[in-house]
Amino acid sequence: MELQRTMSDIEPSPFNYDIHAVSAADTLTPAQRYQELFIAVQLERVFPDSKTFVDCAPRMHPELILQVYRTRCDEPDFDLPAFVAEHFSPFDVPPKNFVANPDDSLSEHIDRLWPVLTRHPQEHPAHSSLLPLPHDYVVPGGRFTELYYWDSYFTMLGLDESGHCELLRSMADNFAYLIDTYGHVPNGNRTYYLGRSQPPVFALMTDLFEENGVYRASDYLPQLFKEHAFWTEGGDQLKPGEAHRRCVCLGDGSVLNRYWDEYDTPREEAYHEDIETARLSGRPVHEVYRDLRAGSESGWDFSSRWLDDSERLSSIRTTRIIPVDLNCFLYKLECQIARLSEVKGQDEHAEIFRQRAAARLAAIDHYLWNEREGAYFDYDWTLQVQRNNLTAATVTPLFVQAASATQAGRVADIVRRRLLAPGGLATTESSASSEQWDRPNGWAPLQWMAIRGLQHYGHDALALQIEDRWLSIVAYLFEREGKLVEKYVLRQCADHAGGGEYPLQDGFGWTNGVTRKLMQEDPAHEANRCRAGFCAD
Repeated sequence: MELQRTMSDIEPSPFNYDIHAVSAADTLTPAQRYQELFIAVQLERVFPDSKTFVDCAPRMHPELILQVYRTRCDEPDFDLPAFVAEHFSPFDVPPKNFVANPDDSLSEHIDRLWPVLTRHPQEHPAHSSLLPLPHDYVVPGGRFTELYYWDSYFTMLGLDESGHCELLRSMADNFAYLIDTYGHVPNGNRTYYLGRSQPPVFALMTDLFEENGVYRASDYLPQLFKEHAFWTEGGDQLKPGEAHRRCVCLGDGSVLNRYWDEYDTPREEAYHEDIETARLSGRPVHEVYRDLRAGSESGWDFSSRWLDDSERLSSIRTTRIIPVDLNCFLYKLECQIARLSEVKGQDEHAEIFRQRAAARLAAIDHYLWNEREGAYFDYDWTLQVQRNNLTAATVTPLFVQAASATQAGRVADIVRRRLLAPGGLATTESSASSEQWDRPNGWAPLQWMAIRGLQHYGHDALALQIEDRWLSIVAYLFEREGKLVEKYVLRQCADHAGGGEYPLQDGFGWTNGVTRKLMQEDPAHEANRCRAGFCAD
């Protein structure tokens, strides 16, 4: 912590935001604010989607609403849905009348979508769950009407290609603000997301901002330290076999990380669903709630990666799993801090973080690399065994350049044999679950990490295969339906990707970003000729 304080005071922040104006934001969650009213609304399913109510804005001061509810709720003719409609308004989402222009190419369609997905601070309603941000930001789309952490990195890839440098600068300021204000980047800018983060990709963002002339990567050194402190808090005091929050000390004294959440209650945005899942588990409900929350922090919500039984979400065990991708992102973070500390002339700090990164890499190789299979697997630290579910997370060490050339070659081989699908990179090898982060679904961020990771090690042919197949499947749906969606069935068919706790969402931030970037890099691909309603040969 002393190191964090030292680095935070290196120099004044170059970022354009007023901490004083927004850091005093009300952080009460809807459950904390509305208490028994919140429980009644969620358990009685006033809204089919549990997220609807937690995103509503009150029509009067929340304390007064709760007071009125307590006065009226026991009346014989009390109508809860009518009461909610009287006292709350759904979050004001911009009109959904955006449609594809058949004269637009796919890239032009994406460029037209950025303003539709952009939100402005002055639009934030009072006393809602929405945490204020100082500048404009881009949301994924559909039911996701707030900023999301790791989504944003992949979205930014497309903003870059579309020439939106001003939005990149705004996003940079927003993420620096979130870290300075809350000590971490929340899952999203909602009060009910403050207990968790998402995969720590801020270090990747700093490279992107520097490449695009937004800010120097070294300007972010204080924020990078703060994020590292958040993920590693308490790790240095652990003994083998102990865990604290996001840190686990393994048998040889190595410390690796897991996903976590500060709370062990049902997620407010999935309250009814979580209660039902916990009821079916046969386990202490607080354990299940924490594992569900940790699964949400992973960004893979949900996947057979986290399940003991791939057919039962109630068997989720996220907190006992050491994930490949999380530890690779933290390896990148430590390498970035070391590099930028050296740029700043902070040689002592640079050496500390070079050693941290080297220790993490050694632990990744020891616990997560499987020499027999030639791939990286998650590790169950309580059972002291590797998980046997091959997932697309195996490419993350290549993406952050943590693999050796030999390891990269073997990963490329297993990806080609067991994860390559007609529409790109499959999320997992298993298709036994009904969860959305499993086969047959494919996701834009995983395609990007696989493509870039393979390219880092010279496996260009396989990278091109994944890129070609992904762009083809995105173009196929666009020409058929005139939209981009959050996930895809990795084959050309009439089916929409399924699984998950909500219907398929369109928009869609990270699909737009990755697709726009790949199309720019491969201008000869047929996706560049695709238009809504038809695809030119």
